Amino acid sequence: METLKASHLFKVYLWTLSFLKPYKWLFTLMVVSSILITGIELLIPKFIQYFIDVIVPEKNTQMFFKLLGGTVGLLAIMIYLSTVRNNLQRIVQEKASRDIHFSIFQHLRKLGFSYFEKTPIGETLSLMNTEVTAVQNLYRQFIPYMIQEAIFSILAIFILFTMNVKLALIIIPAFLLYYVVGPRFERKASLLSKELSTNRIALNKKIYETISSLLEVRAYSSEKWENGRLNDKLHTYNQSMIKAYLYAYIRGTVRRLSYYAGAIAILIYGSILVRSNNLTVGEFSAFLLYYFTAMHRLTAVITSMTEQRVLMYQVDKIYQLIKIKPEITDPEQPVLLSAVKGKIEFKNVHFRYPASEDIIKGFNLTVKPGERIAFVGTSGNGKSTLLKLLGRFYDPTKGDILLDGISLKDLKLSQIRDSFGYVFQETYLFGSTIRENIRFGDPDATDDQIEEAAKAAYAHDFILKLENGYDTLIGERGIKLSGGQKQRISLARMFLKDPKIILLDEATSALDNVSEVEVQRALDTLLSGKTTLTVAHRLSTIQDYDQIIVVDQGRAAEIGTYEELMARKGIFYHLSAGEDTAHLPVVEKEIV
Repeated sequence: METLKASHLFKVYLWTLSFLKPYKWLFTLMVVSSILITGIELLIPKFIQYFIDVIVPEKNTQMFFKLLGGTVGLLAIMIYLSTVRNNLQRIVQEKASRDIHFSIFQHLRKLGFSYFEKTPIGETLSLMNTEVTAVQNLYRQFIPYMIQEAIFSILAIFILFTMNVKLALIIIPAFLLYYVVGPRFERKASLLSKELSTNRIALNKKIYETISSLLEVRAYSSEKWENGRLNDKLHTYNQSMIKAYLYAYIRGTVRRLSYYAGAIAILIYGSILVRSNNLTVGEFSAFLLYYFTAMHRLTAVITSMTEQRVLMYQVDKIYQLIKIKPEITDPEQPVLLSAVKGKIEFKNVHFRYPASEDIIKGFNLTVKPGERIAFVGTSGNGKSTLLKLLGRFYDPTKGDILLDGISLKDLKLSQIRDSFGYVFQETYLFGSTIRENIRFGDPDATDDQIEEAAKAAYAHDFILKLENGYDTLIGERGIKLSGGQKQRISLARMFLKDPKIILLDEATSALDNVSEVEVQRALDTLLSGKTTLTVAHRLSTIQDYDQIIVVDQGRAAEIGTYEELMARKGIFYHLSAGEDTAHLPVVEKEIV
């Protein structure tokens, strides 16, 4: 089982505490409240001592009511301070946890797509939930809790030695008993808790996968097979939980044995001191109260330190994510394009995905402003990858891509992505209203502008027919809409964004004939006068494009207009006829 080194643990701990910095004054008030509460708690045994040794023998009613009034007053102050501290603790915890959540989201947005390709969504969701909850527990329970408990324990032990040194020395063997035997169980419990955390993440991943695959599982009538796989994860998690709690109980038993051993020793020797008049009954009672409270608090601190290491194991997962350096970053001194014209150049571009061969091999292309270019070819030849490279979702492994004569690597990511508008084959819609989904194209758009964009995308009419029009909730990923309706919402976003360059990735390939006609009509309006690069599946939709590039084996194999390529009777001709093109020779072309 993986363990954290002390130096690394300390580094992660400091990183966690850094999120408290904006709220340092609230945190300081919380600590001060805890110290004041501790002071009041330490006075209570002394009050009991005074009651037994002075008030009871003298039967002093006046002093009794004074003591009672003072005790009630202090308890009222302690309750008030506890309320203040708990509220401050909740405020600091929620604000710091919110900041961590936001920090994770911001970092995830900066990471390259390779991270998401190799990391299951369930694992990321578990990190956002379970691991952030560990941070919340750290803020809520351990940081303020340990400060208060540690201060109380130190002061209580000091008071015990000032009251009677000989009697205080008796508690040392009891404490050593816990220290000799206890840490073995503490370490084992810590390792089991780490194992429990790992199994919890695996279970969360499996639950996400099970829910996501409901349609396929039912279609294949594979419920029994899938239930078996889920049950394996549940069994593993359940077993690790049983073992973790078992050692937690053993740890508690060892702790209580050490308590009671020390208490018995104090009772025996304390009774002797009382009988020999070397200790009053009040002092003896106060001593016992200090002892039990100090031992409880001290062992709680030790247990908390162990449990804190378990939490830090979970927090470390967030820390490791935050420390992943984004693969695609802004240049240190970015070039600012005053106005994007739309000229695009691919210069000897090579690209490969991790652990694979080159999918793009020496690709060259020049696209003039306002020109419409279509990429065609069989699956897996790099057509969609070329569009991803344009948005700097990835960088070429070799070569360069220019926008208006400037390398994409020299431009700010925000300017690149503001200049491009993507329409994908599968449109992602948020589980909110149609209005909010269209506004995604321009968060500052007015309702009138949203409706105008919808009209341009031929979506206005079907939207008005819905129960709540533009305020209709469309369900997760737009499940309540048809494919054609989703795509028209996506196009409405593009009309609202109004980018200089449009990138279409098989935008109509998944639609039926009627929907395709409606979407194609909206596309014709959208693409007018804009630089356009299209990955086309249905070749009939690109007959009027300026240039068609047949991409084969990562290269531009054929170039020309629709008519020119059909007349050539090469790869494009065979593609249009639905024939296999693997046997045809590839001759790289360059477009200028």
